[in-house]
Amino acid sequence: MENSPAAARFTPTALMLGNLVTGCSVLAPAGMLPELATGLDVSIHAAGLLITFGAITLCIGSPLTAWLTSRIERRTLLATTLAVLALGNLGSAFAPDYTSLLIIRLLMLAVGALGCISFLLLLLRLPAGLKGTPVDLKTWSAVGRSRTILLLLAITMLQMSGQFVVFTFMGPLLKKLTEASPDAIGMVFGIYGVCGFLGVVIATRIVDTWGPYRTSLLFTCLLLAGITGWALGAGSLVFMALAVAIWGLGFASTNSMQQVRLVAAAPPLASATVALNTSVLYVGQAVGSAIGGLLFARELLHPLGFVAVGFVVLALILVVLTRPRPAATTA
Repeated sequence: MENSPAAARFTPTALMLGNLVTGCSVLAPAGMLPELATGLDVSIHAAGLLITFGAITLCIGSPLTAWLTSRIERRTLLATTLAVLALGNLGSAFAPDYTSLLIIRLLMLAVGALGCISFLLLLLRLPAGLKGTPVDLKTWSAVGRSRTILLLLAITMLQMSGQFVVFTFMGPLLKKLTEASPDAIGMVFGIYGVCGFLGVVIATRIVDTWGPYRTSLLFTCLLLAGITGWALGAGSLVFMALAVAIWGLGFASTNSMQQVRLVAAAPPLASATVALNTSVLYVGQAVGSAIGGLLFARELLHPLGFVAVGFVVLALILVVLTRPRPAATTA
């Protein structure tokens, strides 16, 4: 059944749904932060720690999981991982208090249900027998000796740190700075998501022509332009929404290009570098949400945006430093 033409056509859909589920697990709490704080009877800063705590867990778990599971058949691994995600989200939906939720790591019933569906689809439709490249200590050692890989990983961390300084508290910031209604805040999050999707589509269309470096540079510039627009336009809902649209174009596409560049930099190390990229992504999320929480708790709402800009400026500098050098020609 799993090797039939129909199953082969449906496999990308099952994988896409899995990505959708994991993306919701990471990003949805930021859109629900005021409601989480109210429902759990804690401050918005404390509710934001749920995101920080989850990110810390993920940044530690990603490379360990890549190492420990590198010899496990891919379909079994993906299906099991999504089953665990689904159970965690279902447990979070029924957590009785803040402490329980912090331990389980949040989210909502809908994501848990989608996780169950994605788990079944992957189990039934993904071809069996897929193996990953084994990851051993020599692999990690080779990664640590590569300047290019380390710089690329630093770019991911800085990009995500800058974004999550603001994104974690986007809803409360919009309310405090612009008196935005819940509907308006929801619309801004919707703009962010739609533009994030469009950014990925555009990036995948042009990367073959432009190359990973130029595409990465373009979308990092969009990321910087959007977050700078947020910082400069703070107080105006219209300007902040426009900034979020530009920022959204660079949000997911920058990380996609990071993965492409890491794989291209050292194909034999791809299993390790992609896992590490995921790990440093969550390091960035933890750092950004923690810094954003400290600034938000002290009512430093306008400086918060400029701190985010600083992180992305550093990321852009590193992108430029990792520009591929032309191959030497021989006479």
